[in-house]
Amino acid sequence: MTNLIPRSKAPTVADVARAASVSKAQAARALGGYGAVSEEVQNRVNAAAAQLGYRPNELARSMNTGRSNTIGVIVGDIENPHFGLALRGMADVARLAGYHLLLSNSDEKLAAEQDAVRVMLEKRVDGIIVAPSSSAAADNDHLAQIIADGRALKLFDRAVAGLDVEAICVDFTAIAREATRTLLQAGHRHIAYVTSMRCEEPYRHPDDLGLTPVAQRVRGMEQAFAEAAIPFDPSLIKVNAVDEQQIQRIVAELWQRPQPPGALIASDSLIAMSLLRELTQRGLRVPQDVSFVMYDNFPWSELVTPPLTVVAQPVYEMGQEAARRLIAEIRQEKAGPLKNFNAWLIARSSIAPPPVR
Repeated sequence: MTNLIPRSKAPTVADVARAASVSKAQAARALGGYGAVSEEVQNRVNAAAAQLGYRPNELARSMNTGRSNTIGVIVGDIENPHFGLALRGMADVARLAGYHLLLSNSDEKLAAEQDAVRVMLEKRVDGIIVAPSSSAAADNDHLAQIIADGRALKLFDRAVAGLDVEAICVDFTAIAREATRTLLQAGHRHIAYVTSMRCEEPYRHPDDLGLTPVAQRVRGMEQAFAEAAIPFDPSLIKVNAVDEQQIQRIVAELWQRPQPPGALIASDSLIAMSLLRELTQRGLRVPQDVSFVMYDNFPWSELVTPPLTVVAQPVYEMGQEAARRLIAEIRQEKAGPLKNFNAWLIARSSIAPPPVR
């Protein structure tokens, strides 16, 4: 027969009260941060709690105060370094303000995002930051429910139609126009853009992509082509690059065309790595055979051969701002004007004139 070692009972509020020689009500107010207690009582309770190793019941505290000191964050893909860097910014601000993050990964699927919101509301988070998987008003009743429940809400990276909520993001239209103009000036006419954005139909027009960074980037591309009086081929905008198999399929389609693209633009660093792998397997060199541009700037993009031209954005600072503004709303404080975040082009060695075919 196994001898079970009895667990020592966790200290309670009553234990702390006895050790501090105060009433249970006074101890509860001092530990919970609600109501009024004298400085002397607060110090005695804090000392007793530390000596006993008391840990507060966060659920009970949230029921008493209406606050859990917890922030929910829902992102599309936690493996994407873009979101990882943003989360670091959010966590750094939240920690200094006394908040913890509750993280969920939606995999860019609406149903998963809706479920994450439900769970976070049940966990009584004080506010939620969401990188919405859909910008359509009809898909986002769950986000409106956050506000209806009296919780703070901020959107990250993308806005939502018909939802009057601050969105912390970059407008990529101008920088996408600049990046495309750089490729056009190098002589390129067949420029492909590859994104993981899920779409049921092939790309036709930026309006079909909603209030998303992808829509802004493609709109900027189209503007650059129009300025140069060069026809724009919408079939070179490739969506649904959600995994290795889909990216392999997309590259195969592109290089089966009578005129394969002379330049590739990757929507993020994960897509960029997969595209570079596919190019290598096909014996294609950057930039001799195909020029390459990537959105987001991470250290590896400067260390590969050749170093990649990238569109950089202040992702960490955007994460900080999202958390700062959310906490200000939770505390009913003024956050000040929303910052304008801008992206910029870093030209390296991955662009060259197109090869003669």
